Amino acid sequence: MVAPPERPSGTPDKVWVRDLAPGQLVDSTFAVARKDRRRARNGSPFLAVELADRTGRVRGTVFDDVPLLDTRFEQGDTVRVLGTVEEYRGRAQLLVRAIERIEAGDPLAYVPGARRDTEDLDGFLDFLAAEIADSTLRALVEALLADGRFRPRFAGAPATVEGHHAYAGGALQHTVAVATICREIAQLHPGLDESVLGAAALTFCLGAADAFPPGPTIHLSEEGRLLGVGHLSARRVEHAAARLRSPRDRVVPVLHAIESPRPRTPEASCLQAAILLDAGVQEALDAQRRTAPAGRRSGAPTAGPVEG
Repeated sequence: MVAPPERPSGTPDKVWVRDLAPGQLVDSTFAVARKDRRRARNGSPFLAVELADRTGRVRGTVFDDVPLLDTRFEQGDTVRVLGTVEEYRGRAQLLVRAIERIEAGDPLAYVPGARRDTEDLDGFLDFLAAEIADSTLRALVEALLADGRFRPRFAGAPATVEGHHAYAGGALQHTVAVATICREIAQLHPGLDESVLGAAALTFCLGAADAFPPGPTIHLSEEGRLLGVGHLSARRVEHAAARLRSPRDRVVPVLHAIESPRPRTPEASCLQAAILLDAGVQEALDAQRRTAPAGRRSGAPTAGPVEG
């Protein structure tokens, strides 16, 4: 039996997915977005993986030393990979010779980052909370945002796995956009309860912090998969309201707007429309980026401010 390749040593220079080219020898780090154990037509086992960083994803295959290399990593790990880039059906693919788990490092190297500066967005979130006129709902939202352990998790969470705002900081960006839209609509429709609408717009996506575990890949926790972001957001609001003993007649309309699939109040209808509007615009912009000629693309999303 041929000895497996030696484990690579030292720290390699990062090679980004977007820069992979056929014939290239790669020694770099990636996140394992997917790992499947399969068998070839002749019955021999192989591993099919999807490797990711903040610039994109690439398929990879492990044909040699499968029983050994299979034990060295799992889906969701950060790994160091040694392999060669091949072209398969017009796309780059990695033929993996060696792969092993490493320390996770900075998640923003492996998942797309926010399309706007997260510090600016975070500050605007606090500004919008302070603008809520109703003292009960303002105190409720500010208590939720004041949680020191929750706030960094929310700031780094995506809004979806593969849909709109599917990148680190996406939930925060989506929240600020939706809250801003609702704020403007409330000015046009004085009949709306602006405080209920504002509180709901600032809390409808807080559950993303619970639905998406921090790490180098974007995936749902068990609670996120089974309960959904809306329910987890409402749960956070419920718990905070119980601690503050907030009057139920002010809290219930907020909960309804956050979680109800069938809006029964004008505020809930407004929130749902704002969510759909921002999601639709983001998806259209993402589609435009994917189809734009290379020279006109704004580049891969990063943690800092870029066009978006």
